Amino acid sequence: MIVVKFGGHAMKDENGNFAKAISGAIFSGEKVVVVHGGGPQIDAELRAQQIVSTWMGGFRVTTQEIFDVVERVLVHQVGPEVADNLSKIGLKAIAISARTLPTIISKRRTTLIDGSFAELGFVGDVASVNPTHILELLEQGFIPVIAPISSAEDLITGLNVNADFAAAAIAAELEASALIVMTDVAGIYRNWPDRDSLIERITASDLESIKSEFAEGMAPKVQAALDAIAFGTQAVRIIDGTDSESFAQALSGIGGTLVVA
Repeated sequence: MIVVKFGGHAMKDENGNFAKAISGAIFSGEKVVVVHGGGPQIDAELRAQQIVSTWMGGFRVTTQEIFDVVERVLVHQVGPEVADNLSKIGLKAIAISARTLPTIISKRRTTLIDGSFAELGFVGDVASVNPTHILELLEQGFIPVIAPISSAEDLITGLNVNADFAAAAIAAELEASALIVMTDVAGIYRNWPDRDSLIERITASDLESIKSEFAEGMAPKVQAALDAIAFGTQAVRIIDGTDSESFAQALSGIGGTLVVA
């Protein structure tokens, strides 16, 4: 089983390469779960509504007003579009919210990756994953396309979970053979923006020792990779999802940065 985090600028997928690669994985016998983000689409909707959004350490500070936009865009726009694109090439895909089922239960996140305190609002830190509904959909031959919106522990409040962390938690709970994280760079770099410093393969312990060197959007991806490995995922590959060939290559075990136990 493979869990794929699909988000950011990679989601343009104008030539349908993502859908085709997923199709290839399915027909080779893999079960696939997709966890999607939607930052650009959320940003566009916030601008349209003239709502100011700020970031801290790679996390979107989420007021109730912003949460309502995030949930609406992810659950009712982005997820259905991803599922529809998969369906167009003959795959059975269904968009779901990790809050509605519920699949992810979270508590409010109050710290950044470095442990420093932060007022992030309605941002969730995954507390538990209930895989029951995901497994039922997989048994029925569906590809679950999951929006990373969670319930708080009161099962009433909604929380915005970073899609990388949601994907890592789901991959760990499902004991996935691999988590593939699609981003807008080729992988993890030791000395960004030096493109010759790409790390092709690294152990989780070595990555842990240098994780403080990463900032902003890459920091959650690094931590998500470490979390997934720590909780049982066999491997995490971080790739450039804007490269039309990278996902198909990742399914073949090539490219990006591979993090192993």
